[in-house]
Formats: sequence, C-alpha cells, structure tokens
Amino acid sequence: MESFWLSWIAAAGWSRPTDKRVNVKSQITYRLLMLGGAALLLVPAHGYAGPLRLWLVTRREGWVCTGLILWGLGFSWWARIHLGDLWSGRITKKSEHRVIDSGPYAIVRHPIYTGLLLAVYATAVAKGTVPGVLGALVVTIGVWMKARVEEVWLRNELTEDAYASYARRVPMLIPLGPKGDR
Repeated sequence: MESFWLSWIAAAGWSRPTDKRVNVKSQITYRLLMLGGAALLLVPAHGYAGPLRLWLVTRREGWVCTGLILWGLGFSWWARIHLGDLWSGRITKKSEHRVIDSGPYAIVRHPIYTGLLLAVYATAVAKGTVPGVLGALVVTIGVWMKARVEEVWLRNELTEDAYASYARRVPMLIPLGPKGDR
C-alpha cells in the first residue's frame, strides 16, 4: 500500500502547469470528511472481539477483499495514467484542459474516486467493525462532495457544454449508474 502512495506522489511531477484552481474555502468540508473517514478506517480491527465488531471474515473472504482492494487501486492507477498531465490532487484547470472521455473515463466520470472507493469498501468489509463501516461512509460523502465541486468547476471553466455533454453520456461514480448533467 505504501508503494502505491509513493508512486502516486512521484507521478505528480508530470502534471501540466495550473491555470486556475478552486479556492481553499470550498475544499475544506470534503477534505475534512475524507480525512476523518480515513482515520476511522485506520482504527485497528485485528483481534478485536468487542461490541464494535459487526462480523468476522473468513480467510477466503479476506482474500476476496484483498483482491478488490488491489483491483480498486489498479483502476485508480489506470485512470491516473490515462489522465496523464491533466491530473492534479486539487481541483484545477490545467493549461489546454479538455474533457477526457476514453479509457476508464468512458466508464465513469471520476474513475480515480471510484477505484479508491472500491478499495475503501473492501477494507471496511475486511475489518468488519463499526469504525470501518462508518469510515467508508464518511469517505464516500467526502468523495461525492469533491466530485460535485469538481463538476461545477469544470462546467464553468471548460468550453460551452463540453462537460455537460460528457455528464449526460457517462455516470458519475458507479459504472452503469445514473447519468446526468446536474
């Protein structure tokens, strides 16, 4: 897991220059939610058998969760690589910014978030604790809020109807889920 995050940070070096970014005030709430949810996910569960334990997973179920975590992180990496130098950890408009609608971006509008959410939920299932489940839900709310802020930003910053047209064709976070430009 550490190698995933280290490679993710290292890849930030190939990003295009930023023309414009969302102000800090509009990012605080979703960032705090994502951080708080991640903190809940980090509450140790191994060997815990108290009242906050919801279920125990078998070895086989644990391996399925591990596979889903790896699949989610791999999907996020595919999306990150496909986005190339337009990627940013913040909501920004890059020089020569455009809608990417191929590869994983033809499946969902925010495939990096989708992959990370899959990994988060597989982690929560593997833990089987109240803090794990709550953490996954809080992270989901934060990710959804960030995606909505990003979508409003892109609709306003890109050429007329470019993002709205994309949103009408491709679901936001869940493959085969609802589509819509609002």
